[in-house]
Amino acid sequence: MRVNLHDWIDELCDALDIEAEVDEALVLDLSKVVADNVERPAAPITAYLVGYAAGAAGADADEVEGFAARAQVLAEQWDRPSGADDLDEEDEVPDDSNVDHSDDSYE
Repeated sequence: MRVNLHDWIDELCDALDIEAEVDEALVLDLSKVVADNVERPAAPITAYLVGYAAGAAGADADEVEGFAARAQVLAEQWDRPSGADDLDEEDEVPDDSNVDHSDDSYE
């Protein structure tokens, strides 16, 4: 069953006891750019922090768009593509299961 996003937002605002106008397209577009250029878990965190910054600044709709634009530019310039990790998939991970690490020190 698909939920009407606008209805969800209205009900959530009621549950949180807030009045807010949400530009769903802005949030979804920003989330997509962040998920594609940074990594998927960064998308909701970015949306939260943009909202937090906007709330702390008492931002109007244009200022919210400005915060989102700054986050989007940062994501678009991010140098680590989504899904990347420290090793390429083709890189072989060395097997050190027979190595005694009990005396290793970690900082």
